[in-house]
Amino acid sequence: MPRLALYALTVCILSVAAAVVSFAQGSWLGIVWVLLAGVSSNMTWYYARKGKARGDSVSG
Repeated sequence: MPRLALYALTVCILSVAAAVVSFAQGSWLGIVWVLLAGVSSNMTWYYARKGKARGDSVSG
């Protein structure tokens, strides 16, 4: 998986965790975190597919 896909995956995981914490505290700001998770999830998918088409690997 290309490096950009790994970065986007990290952002996705962290934003999901932030959304859970935000909703658990009763804040509606979690909606922003959910939207960020959606965008970063799509970026992960895009860069992973793009890297797979080019033949990239983690070590490269």
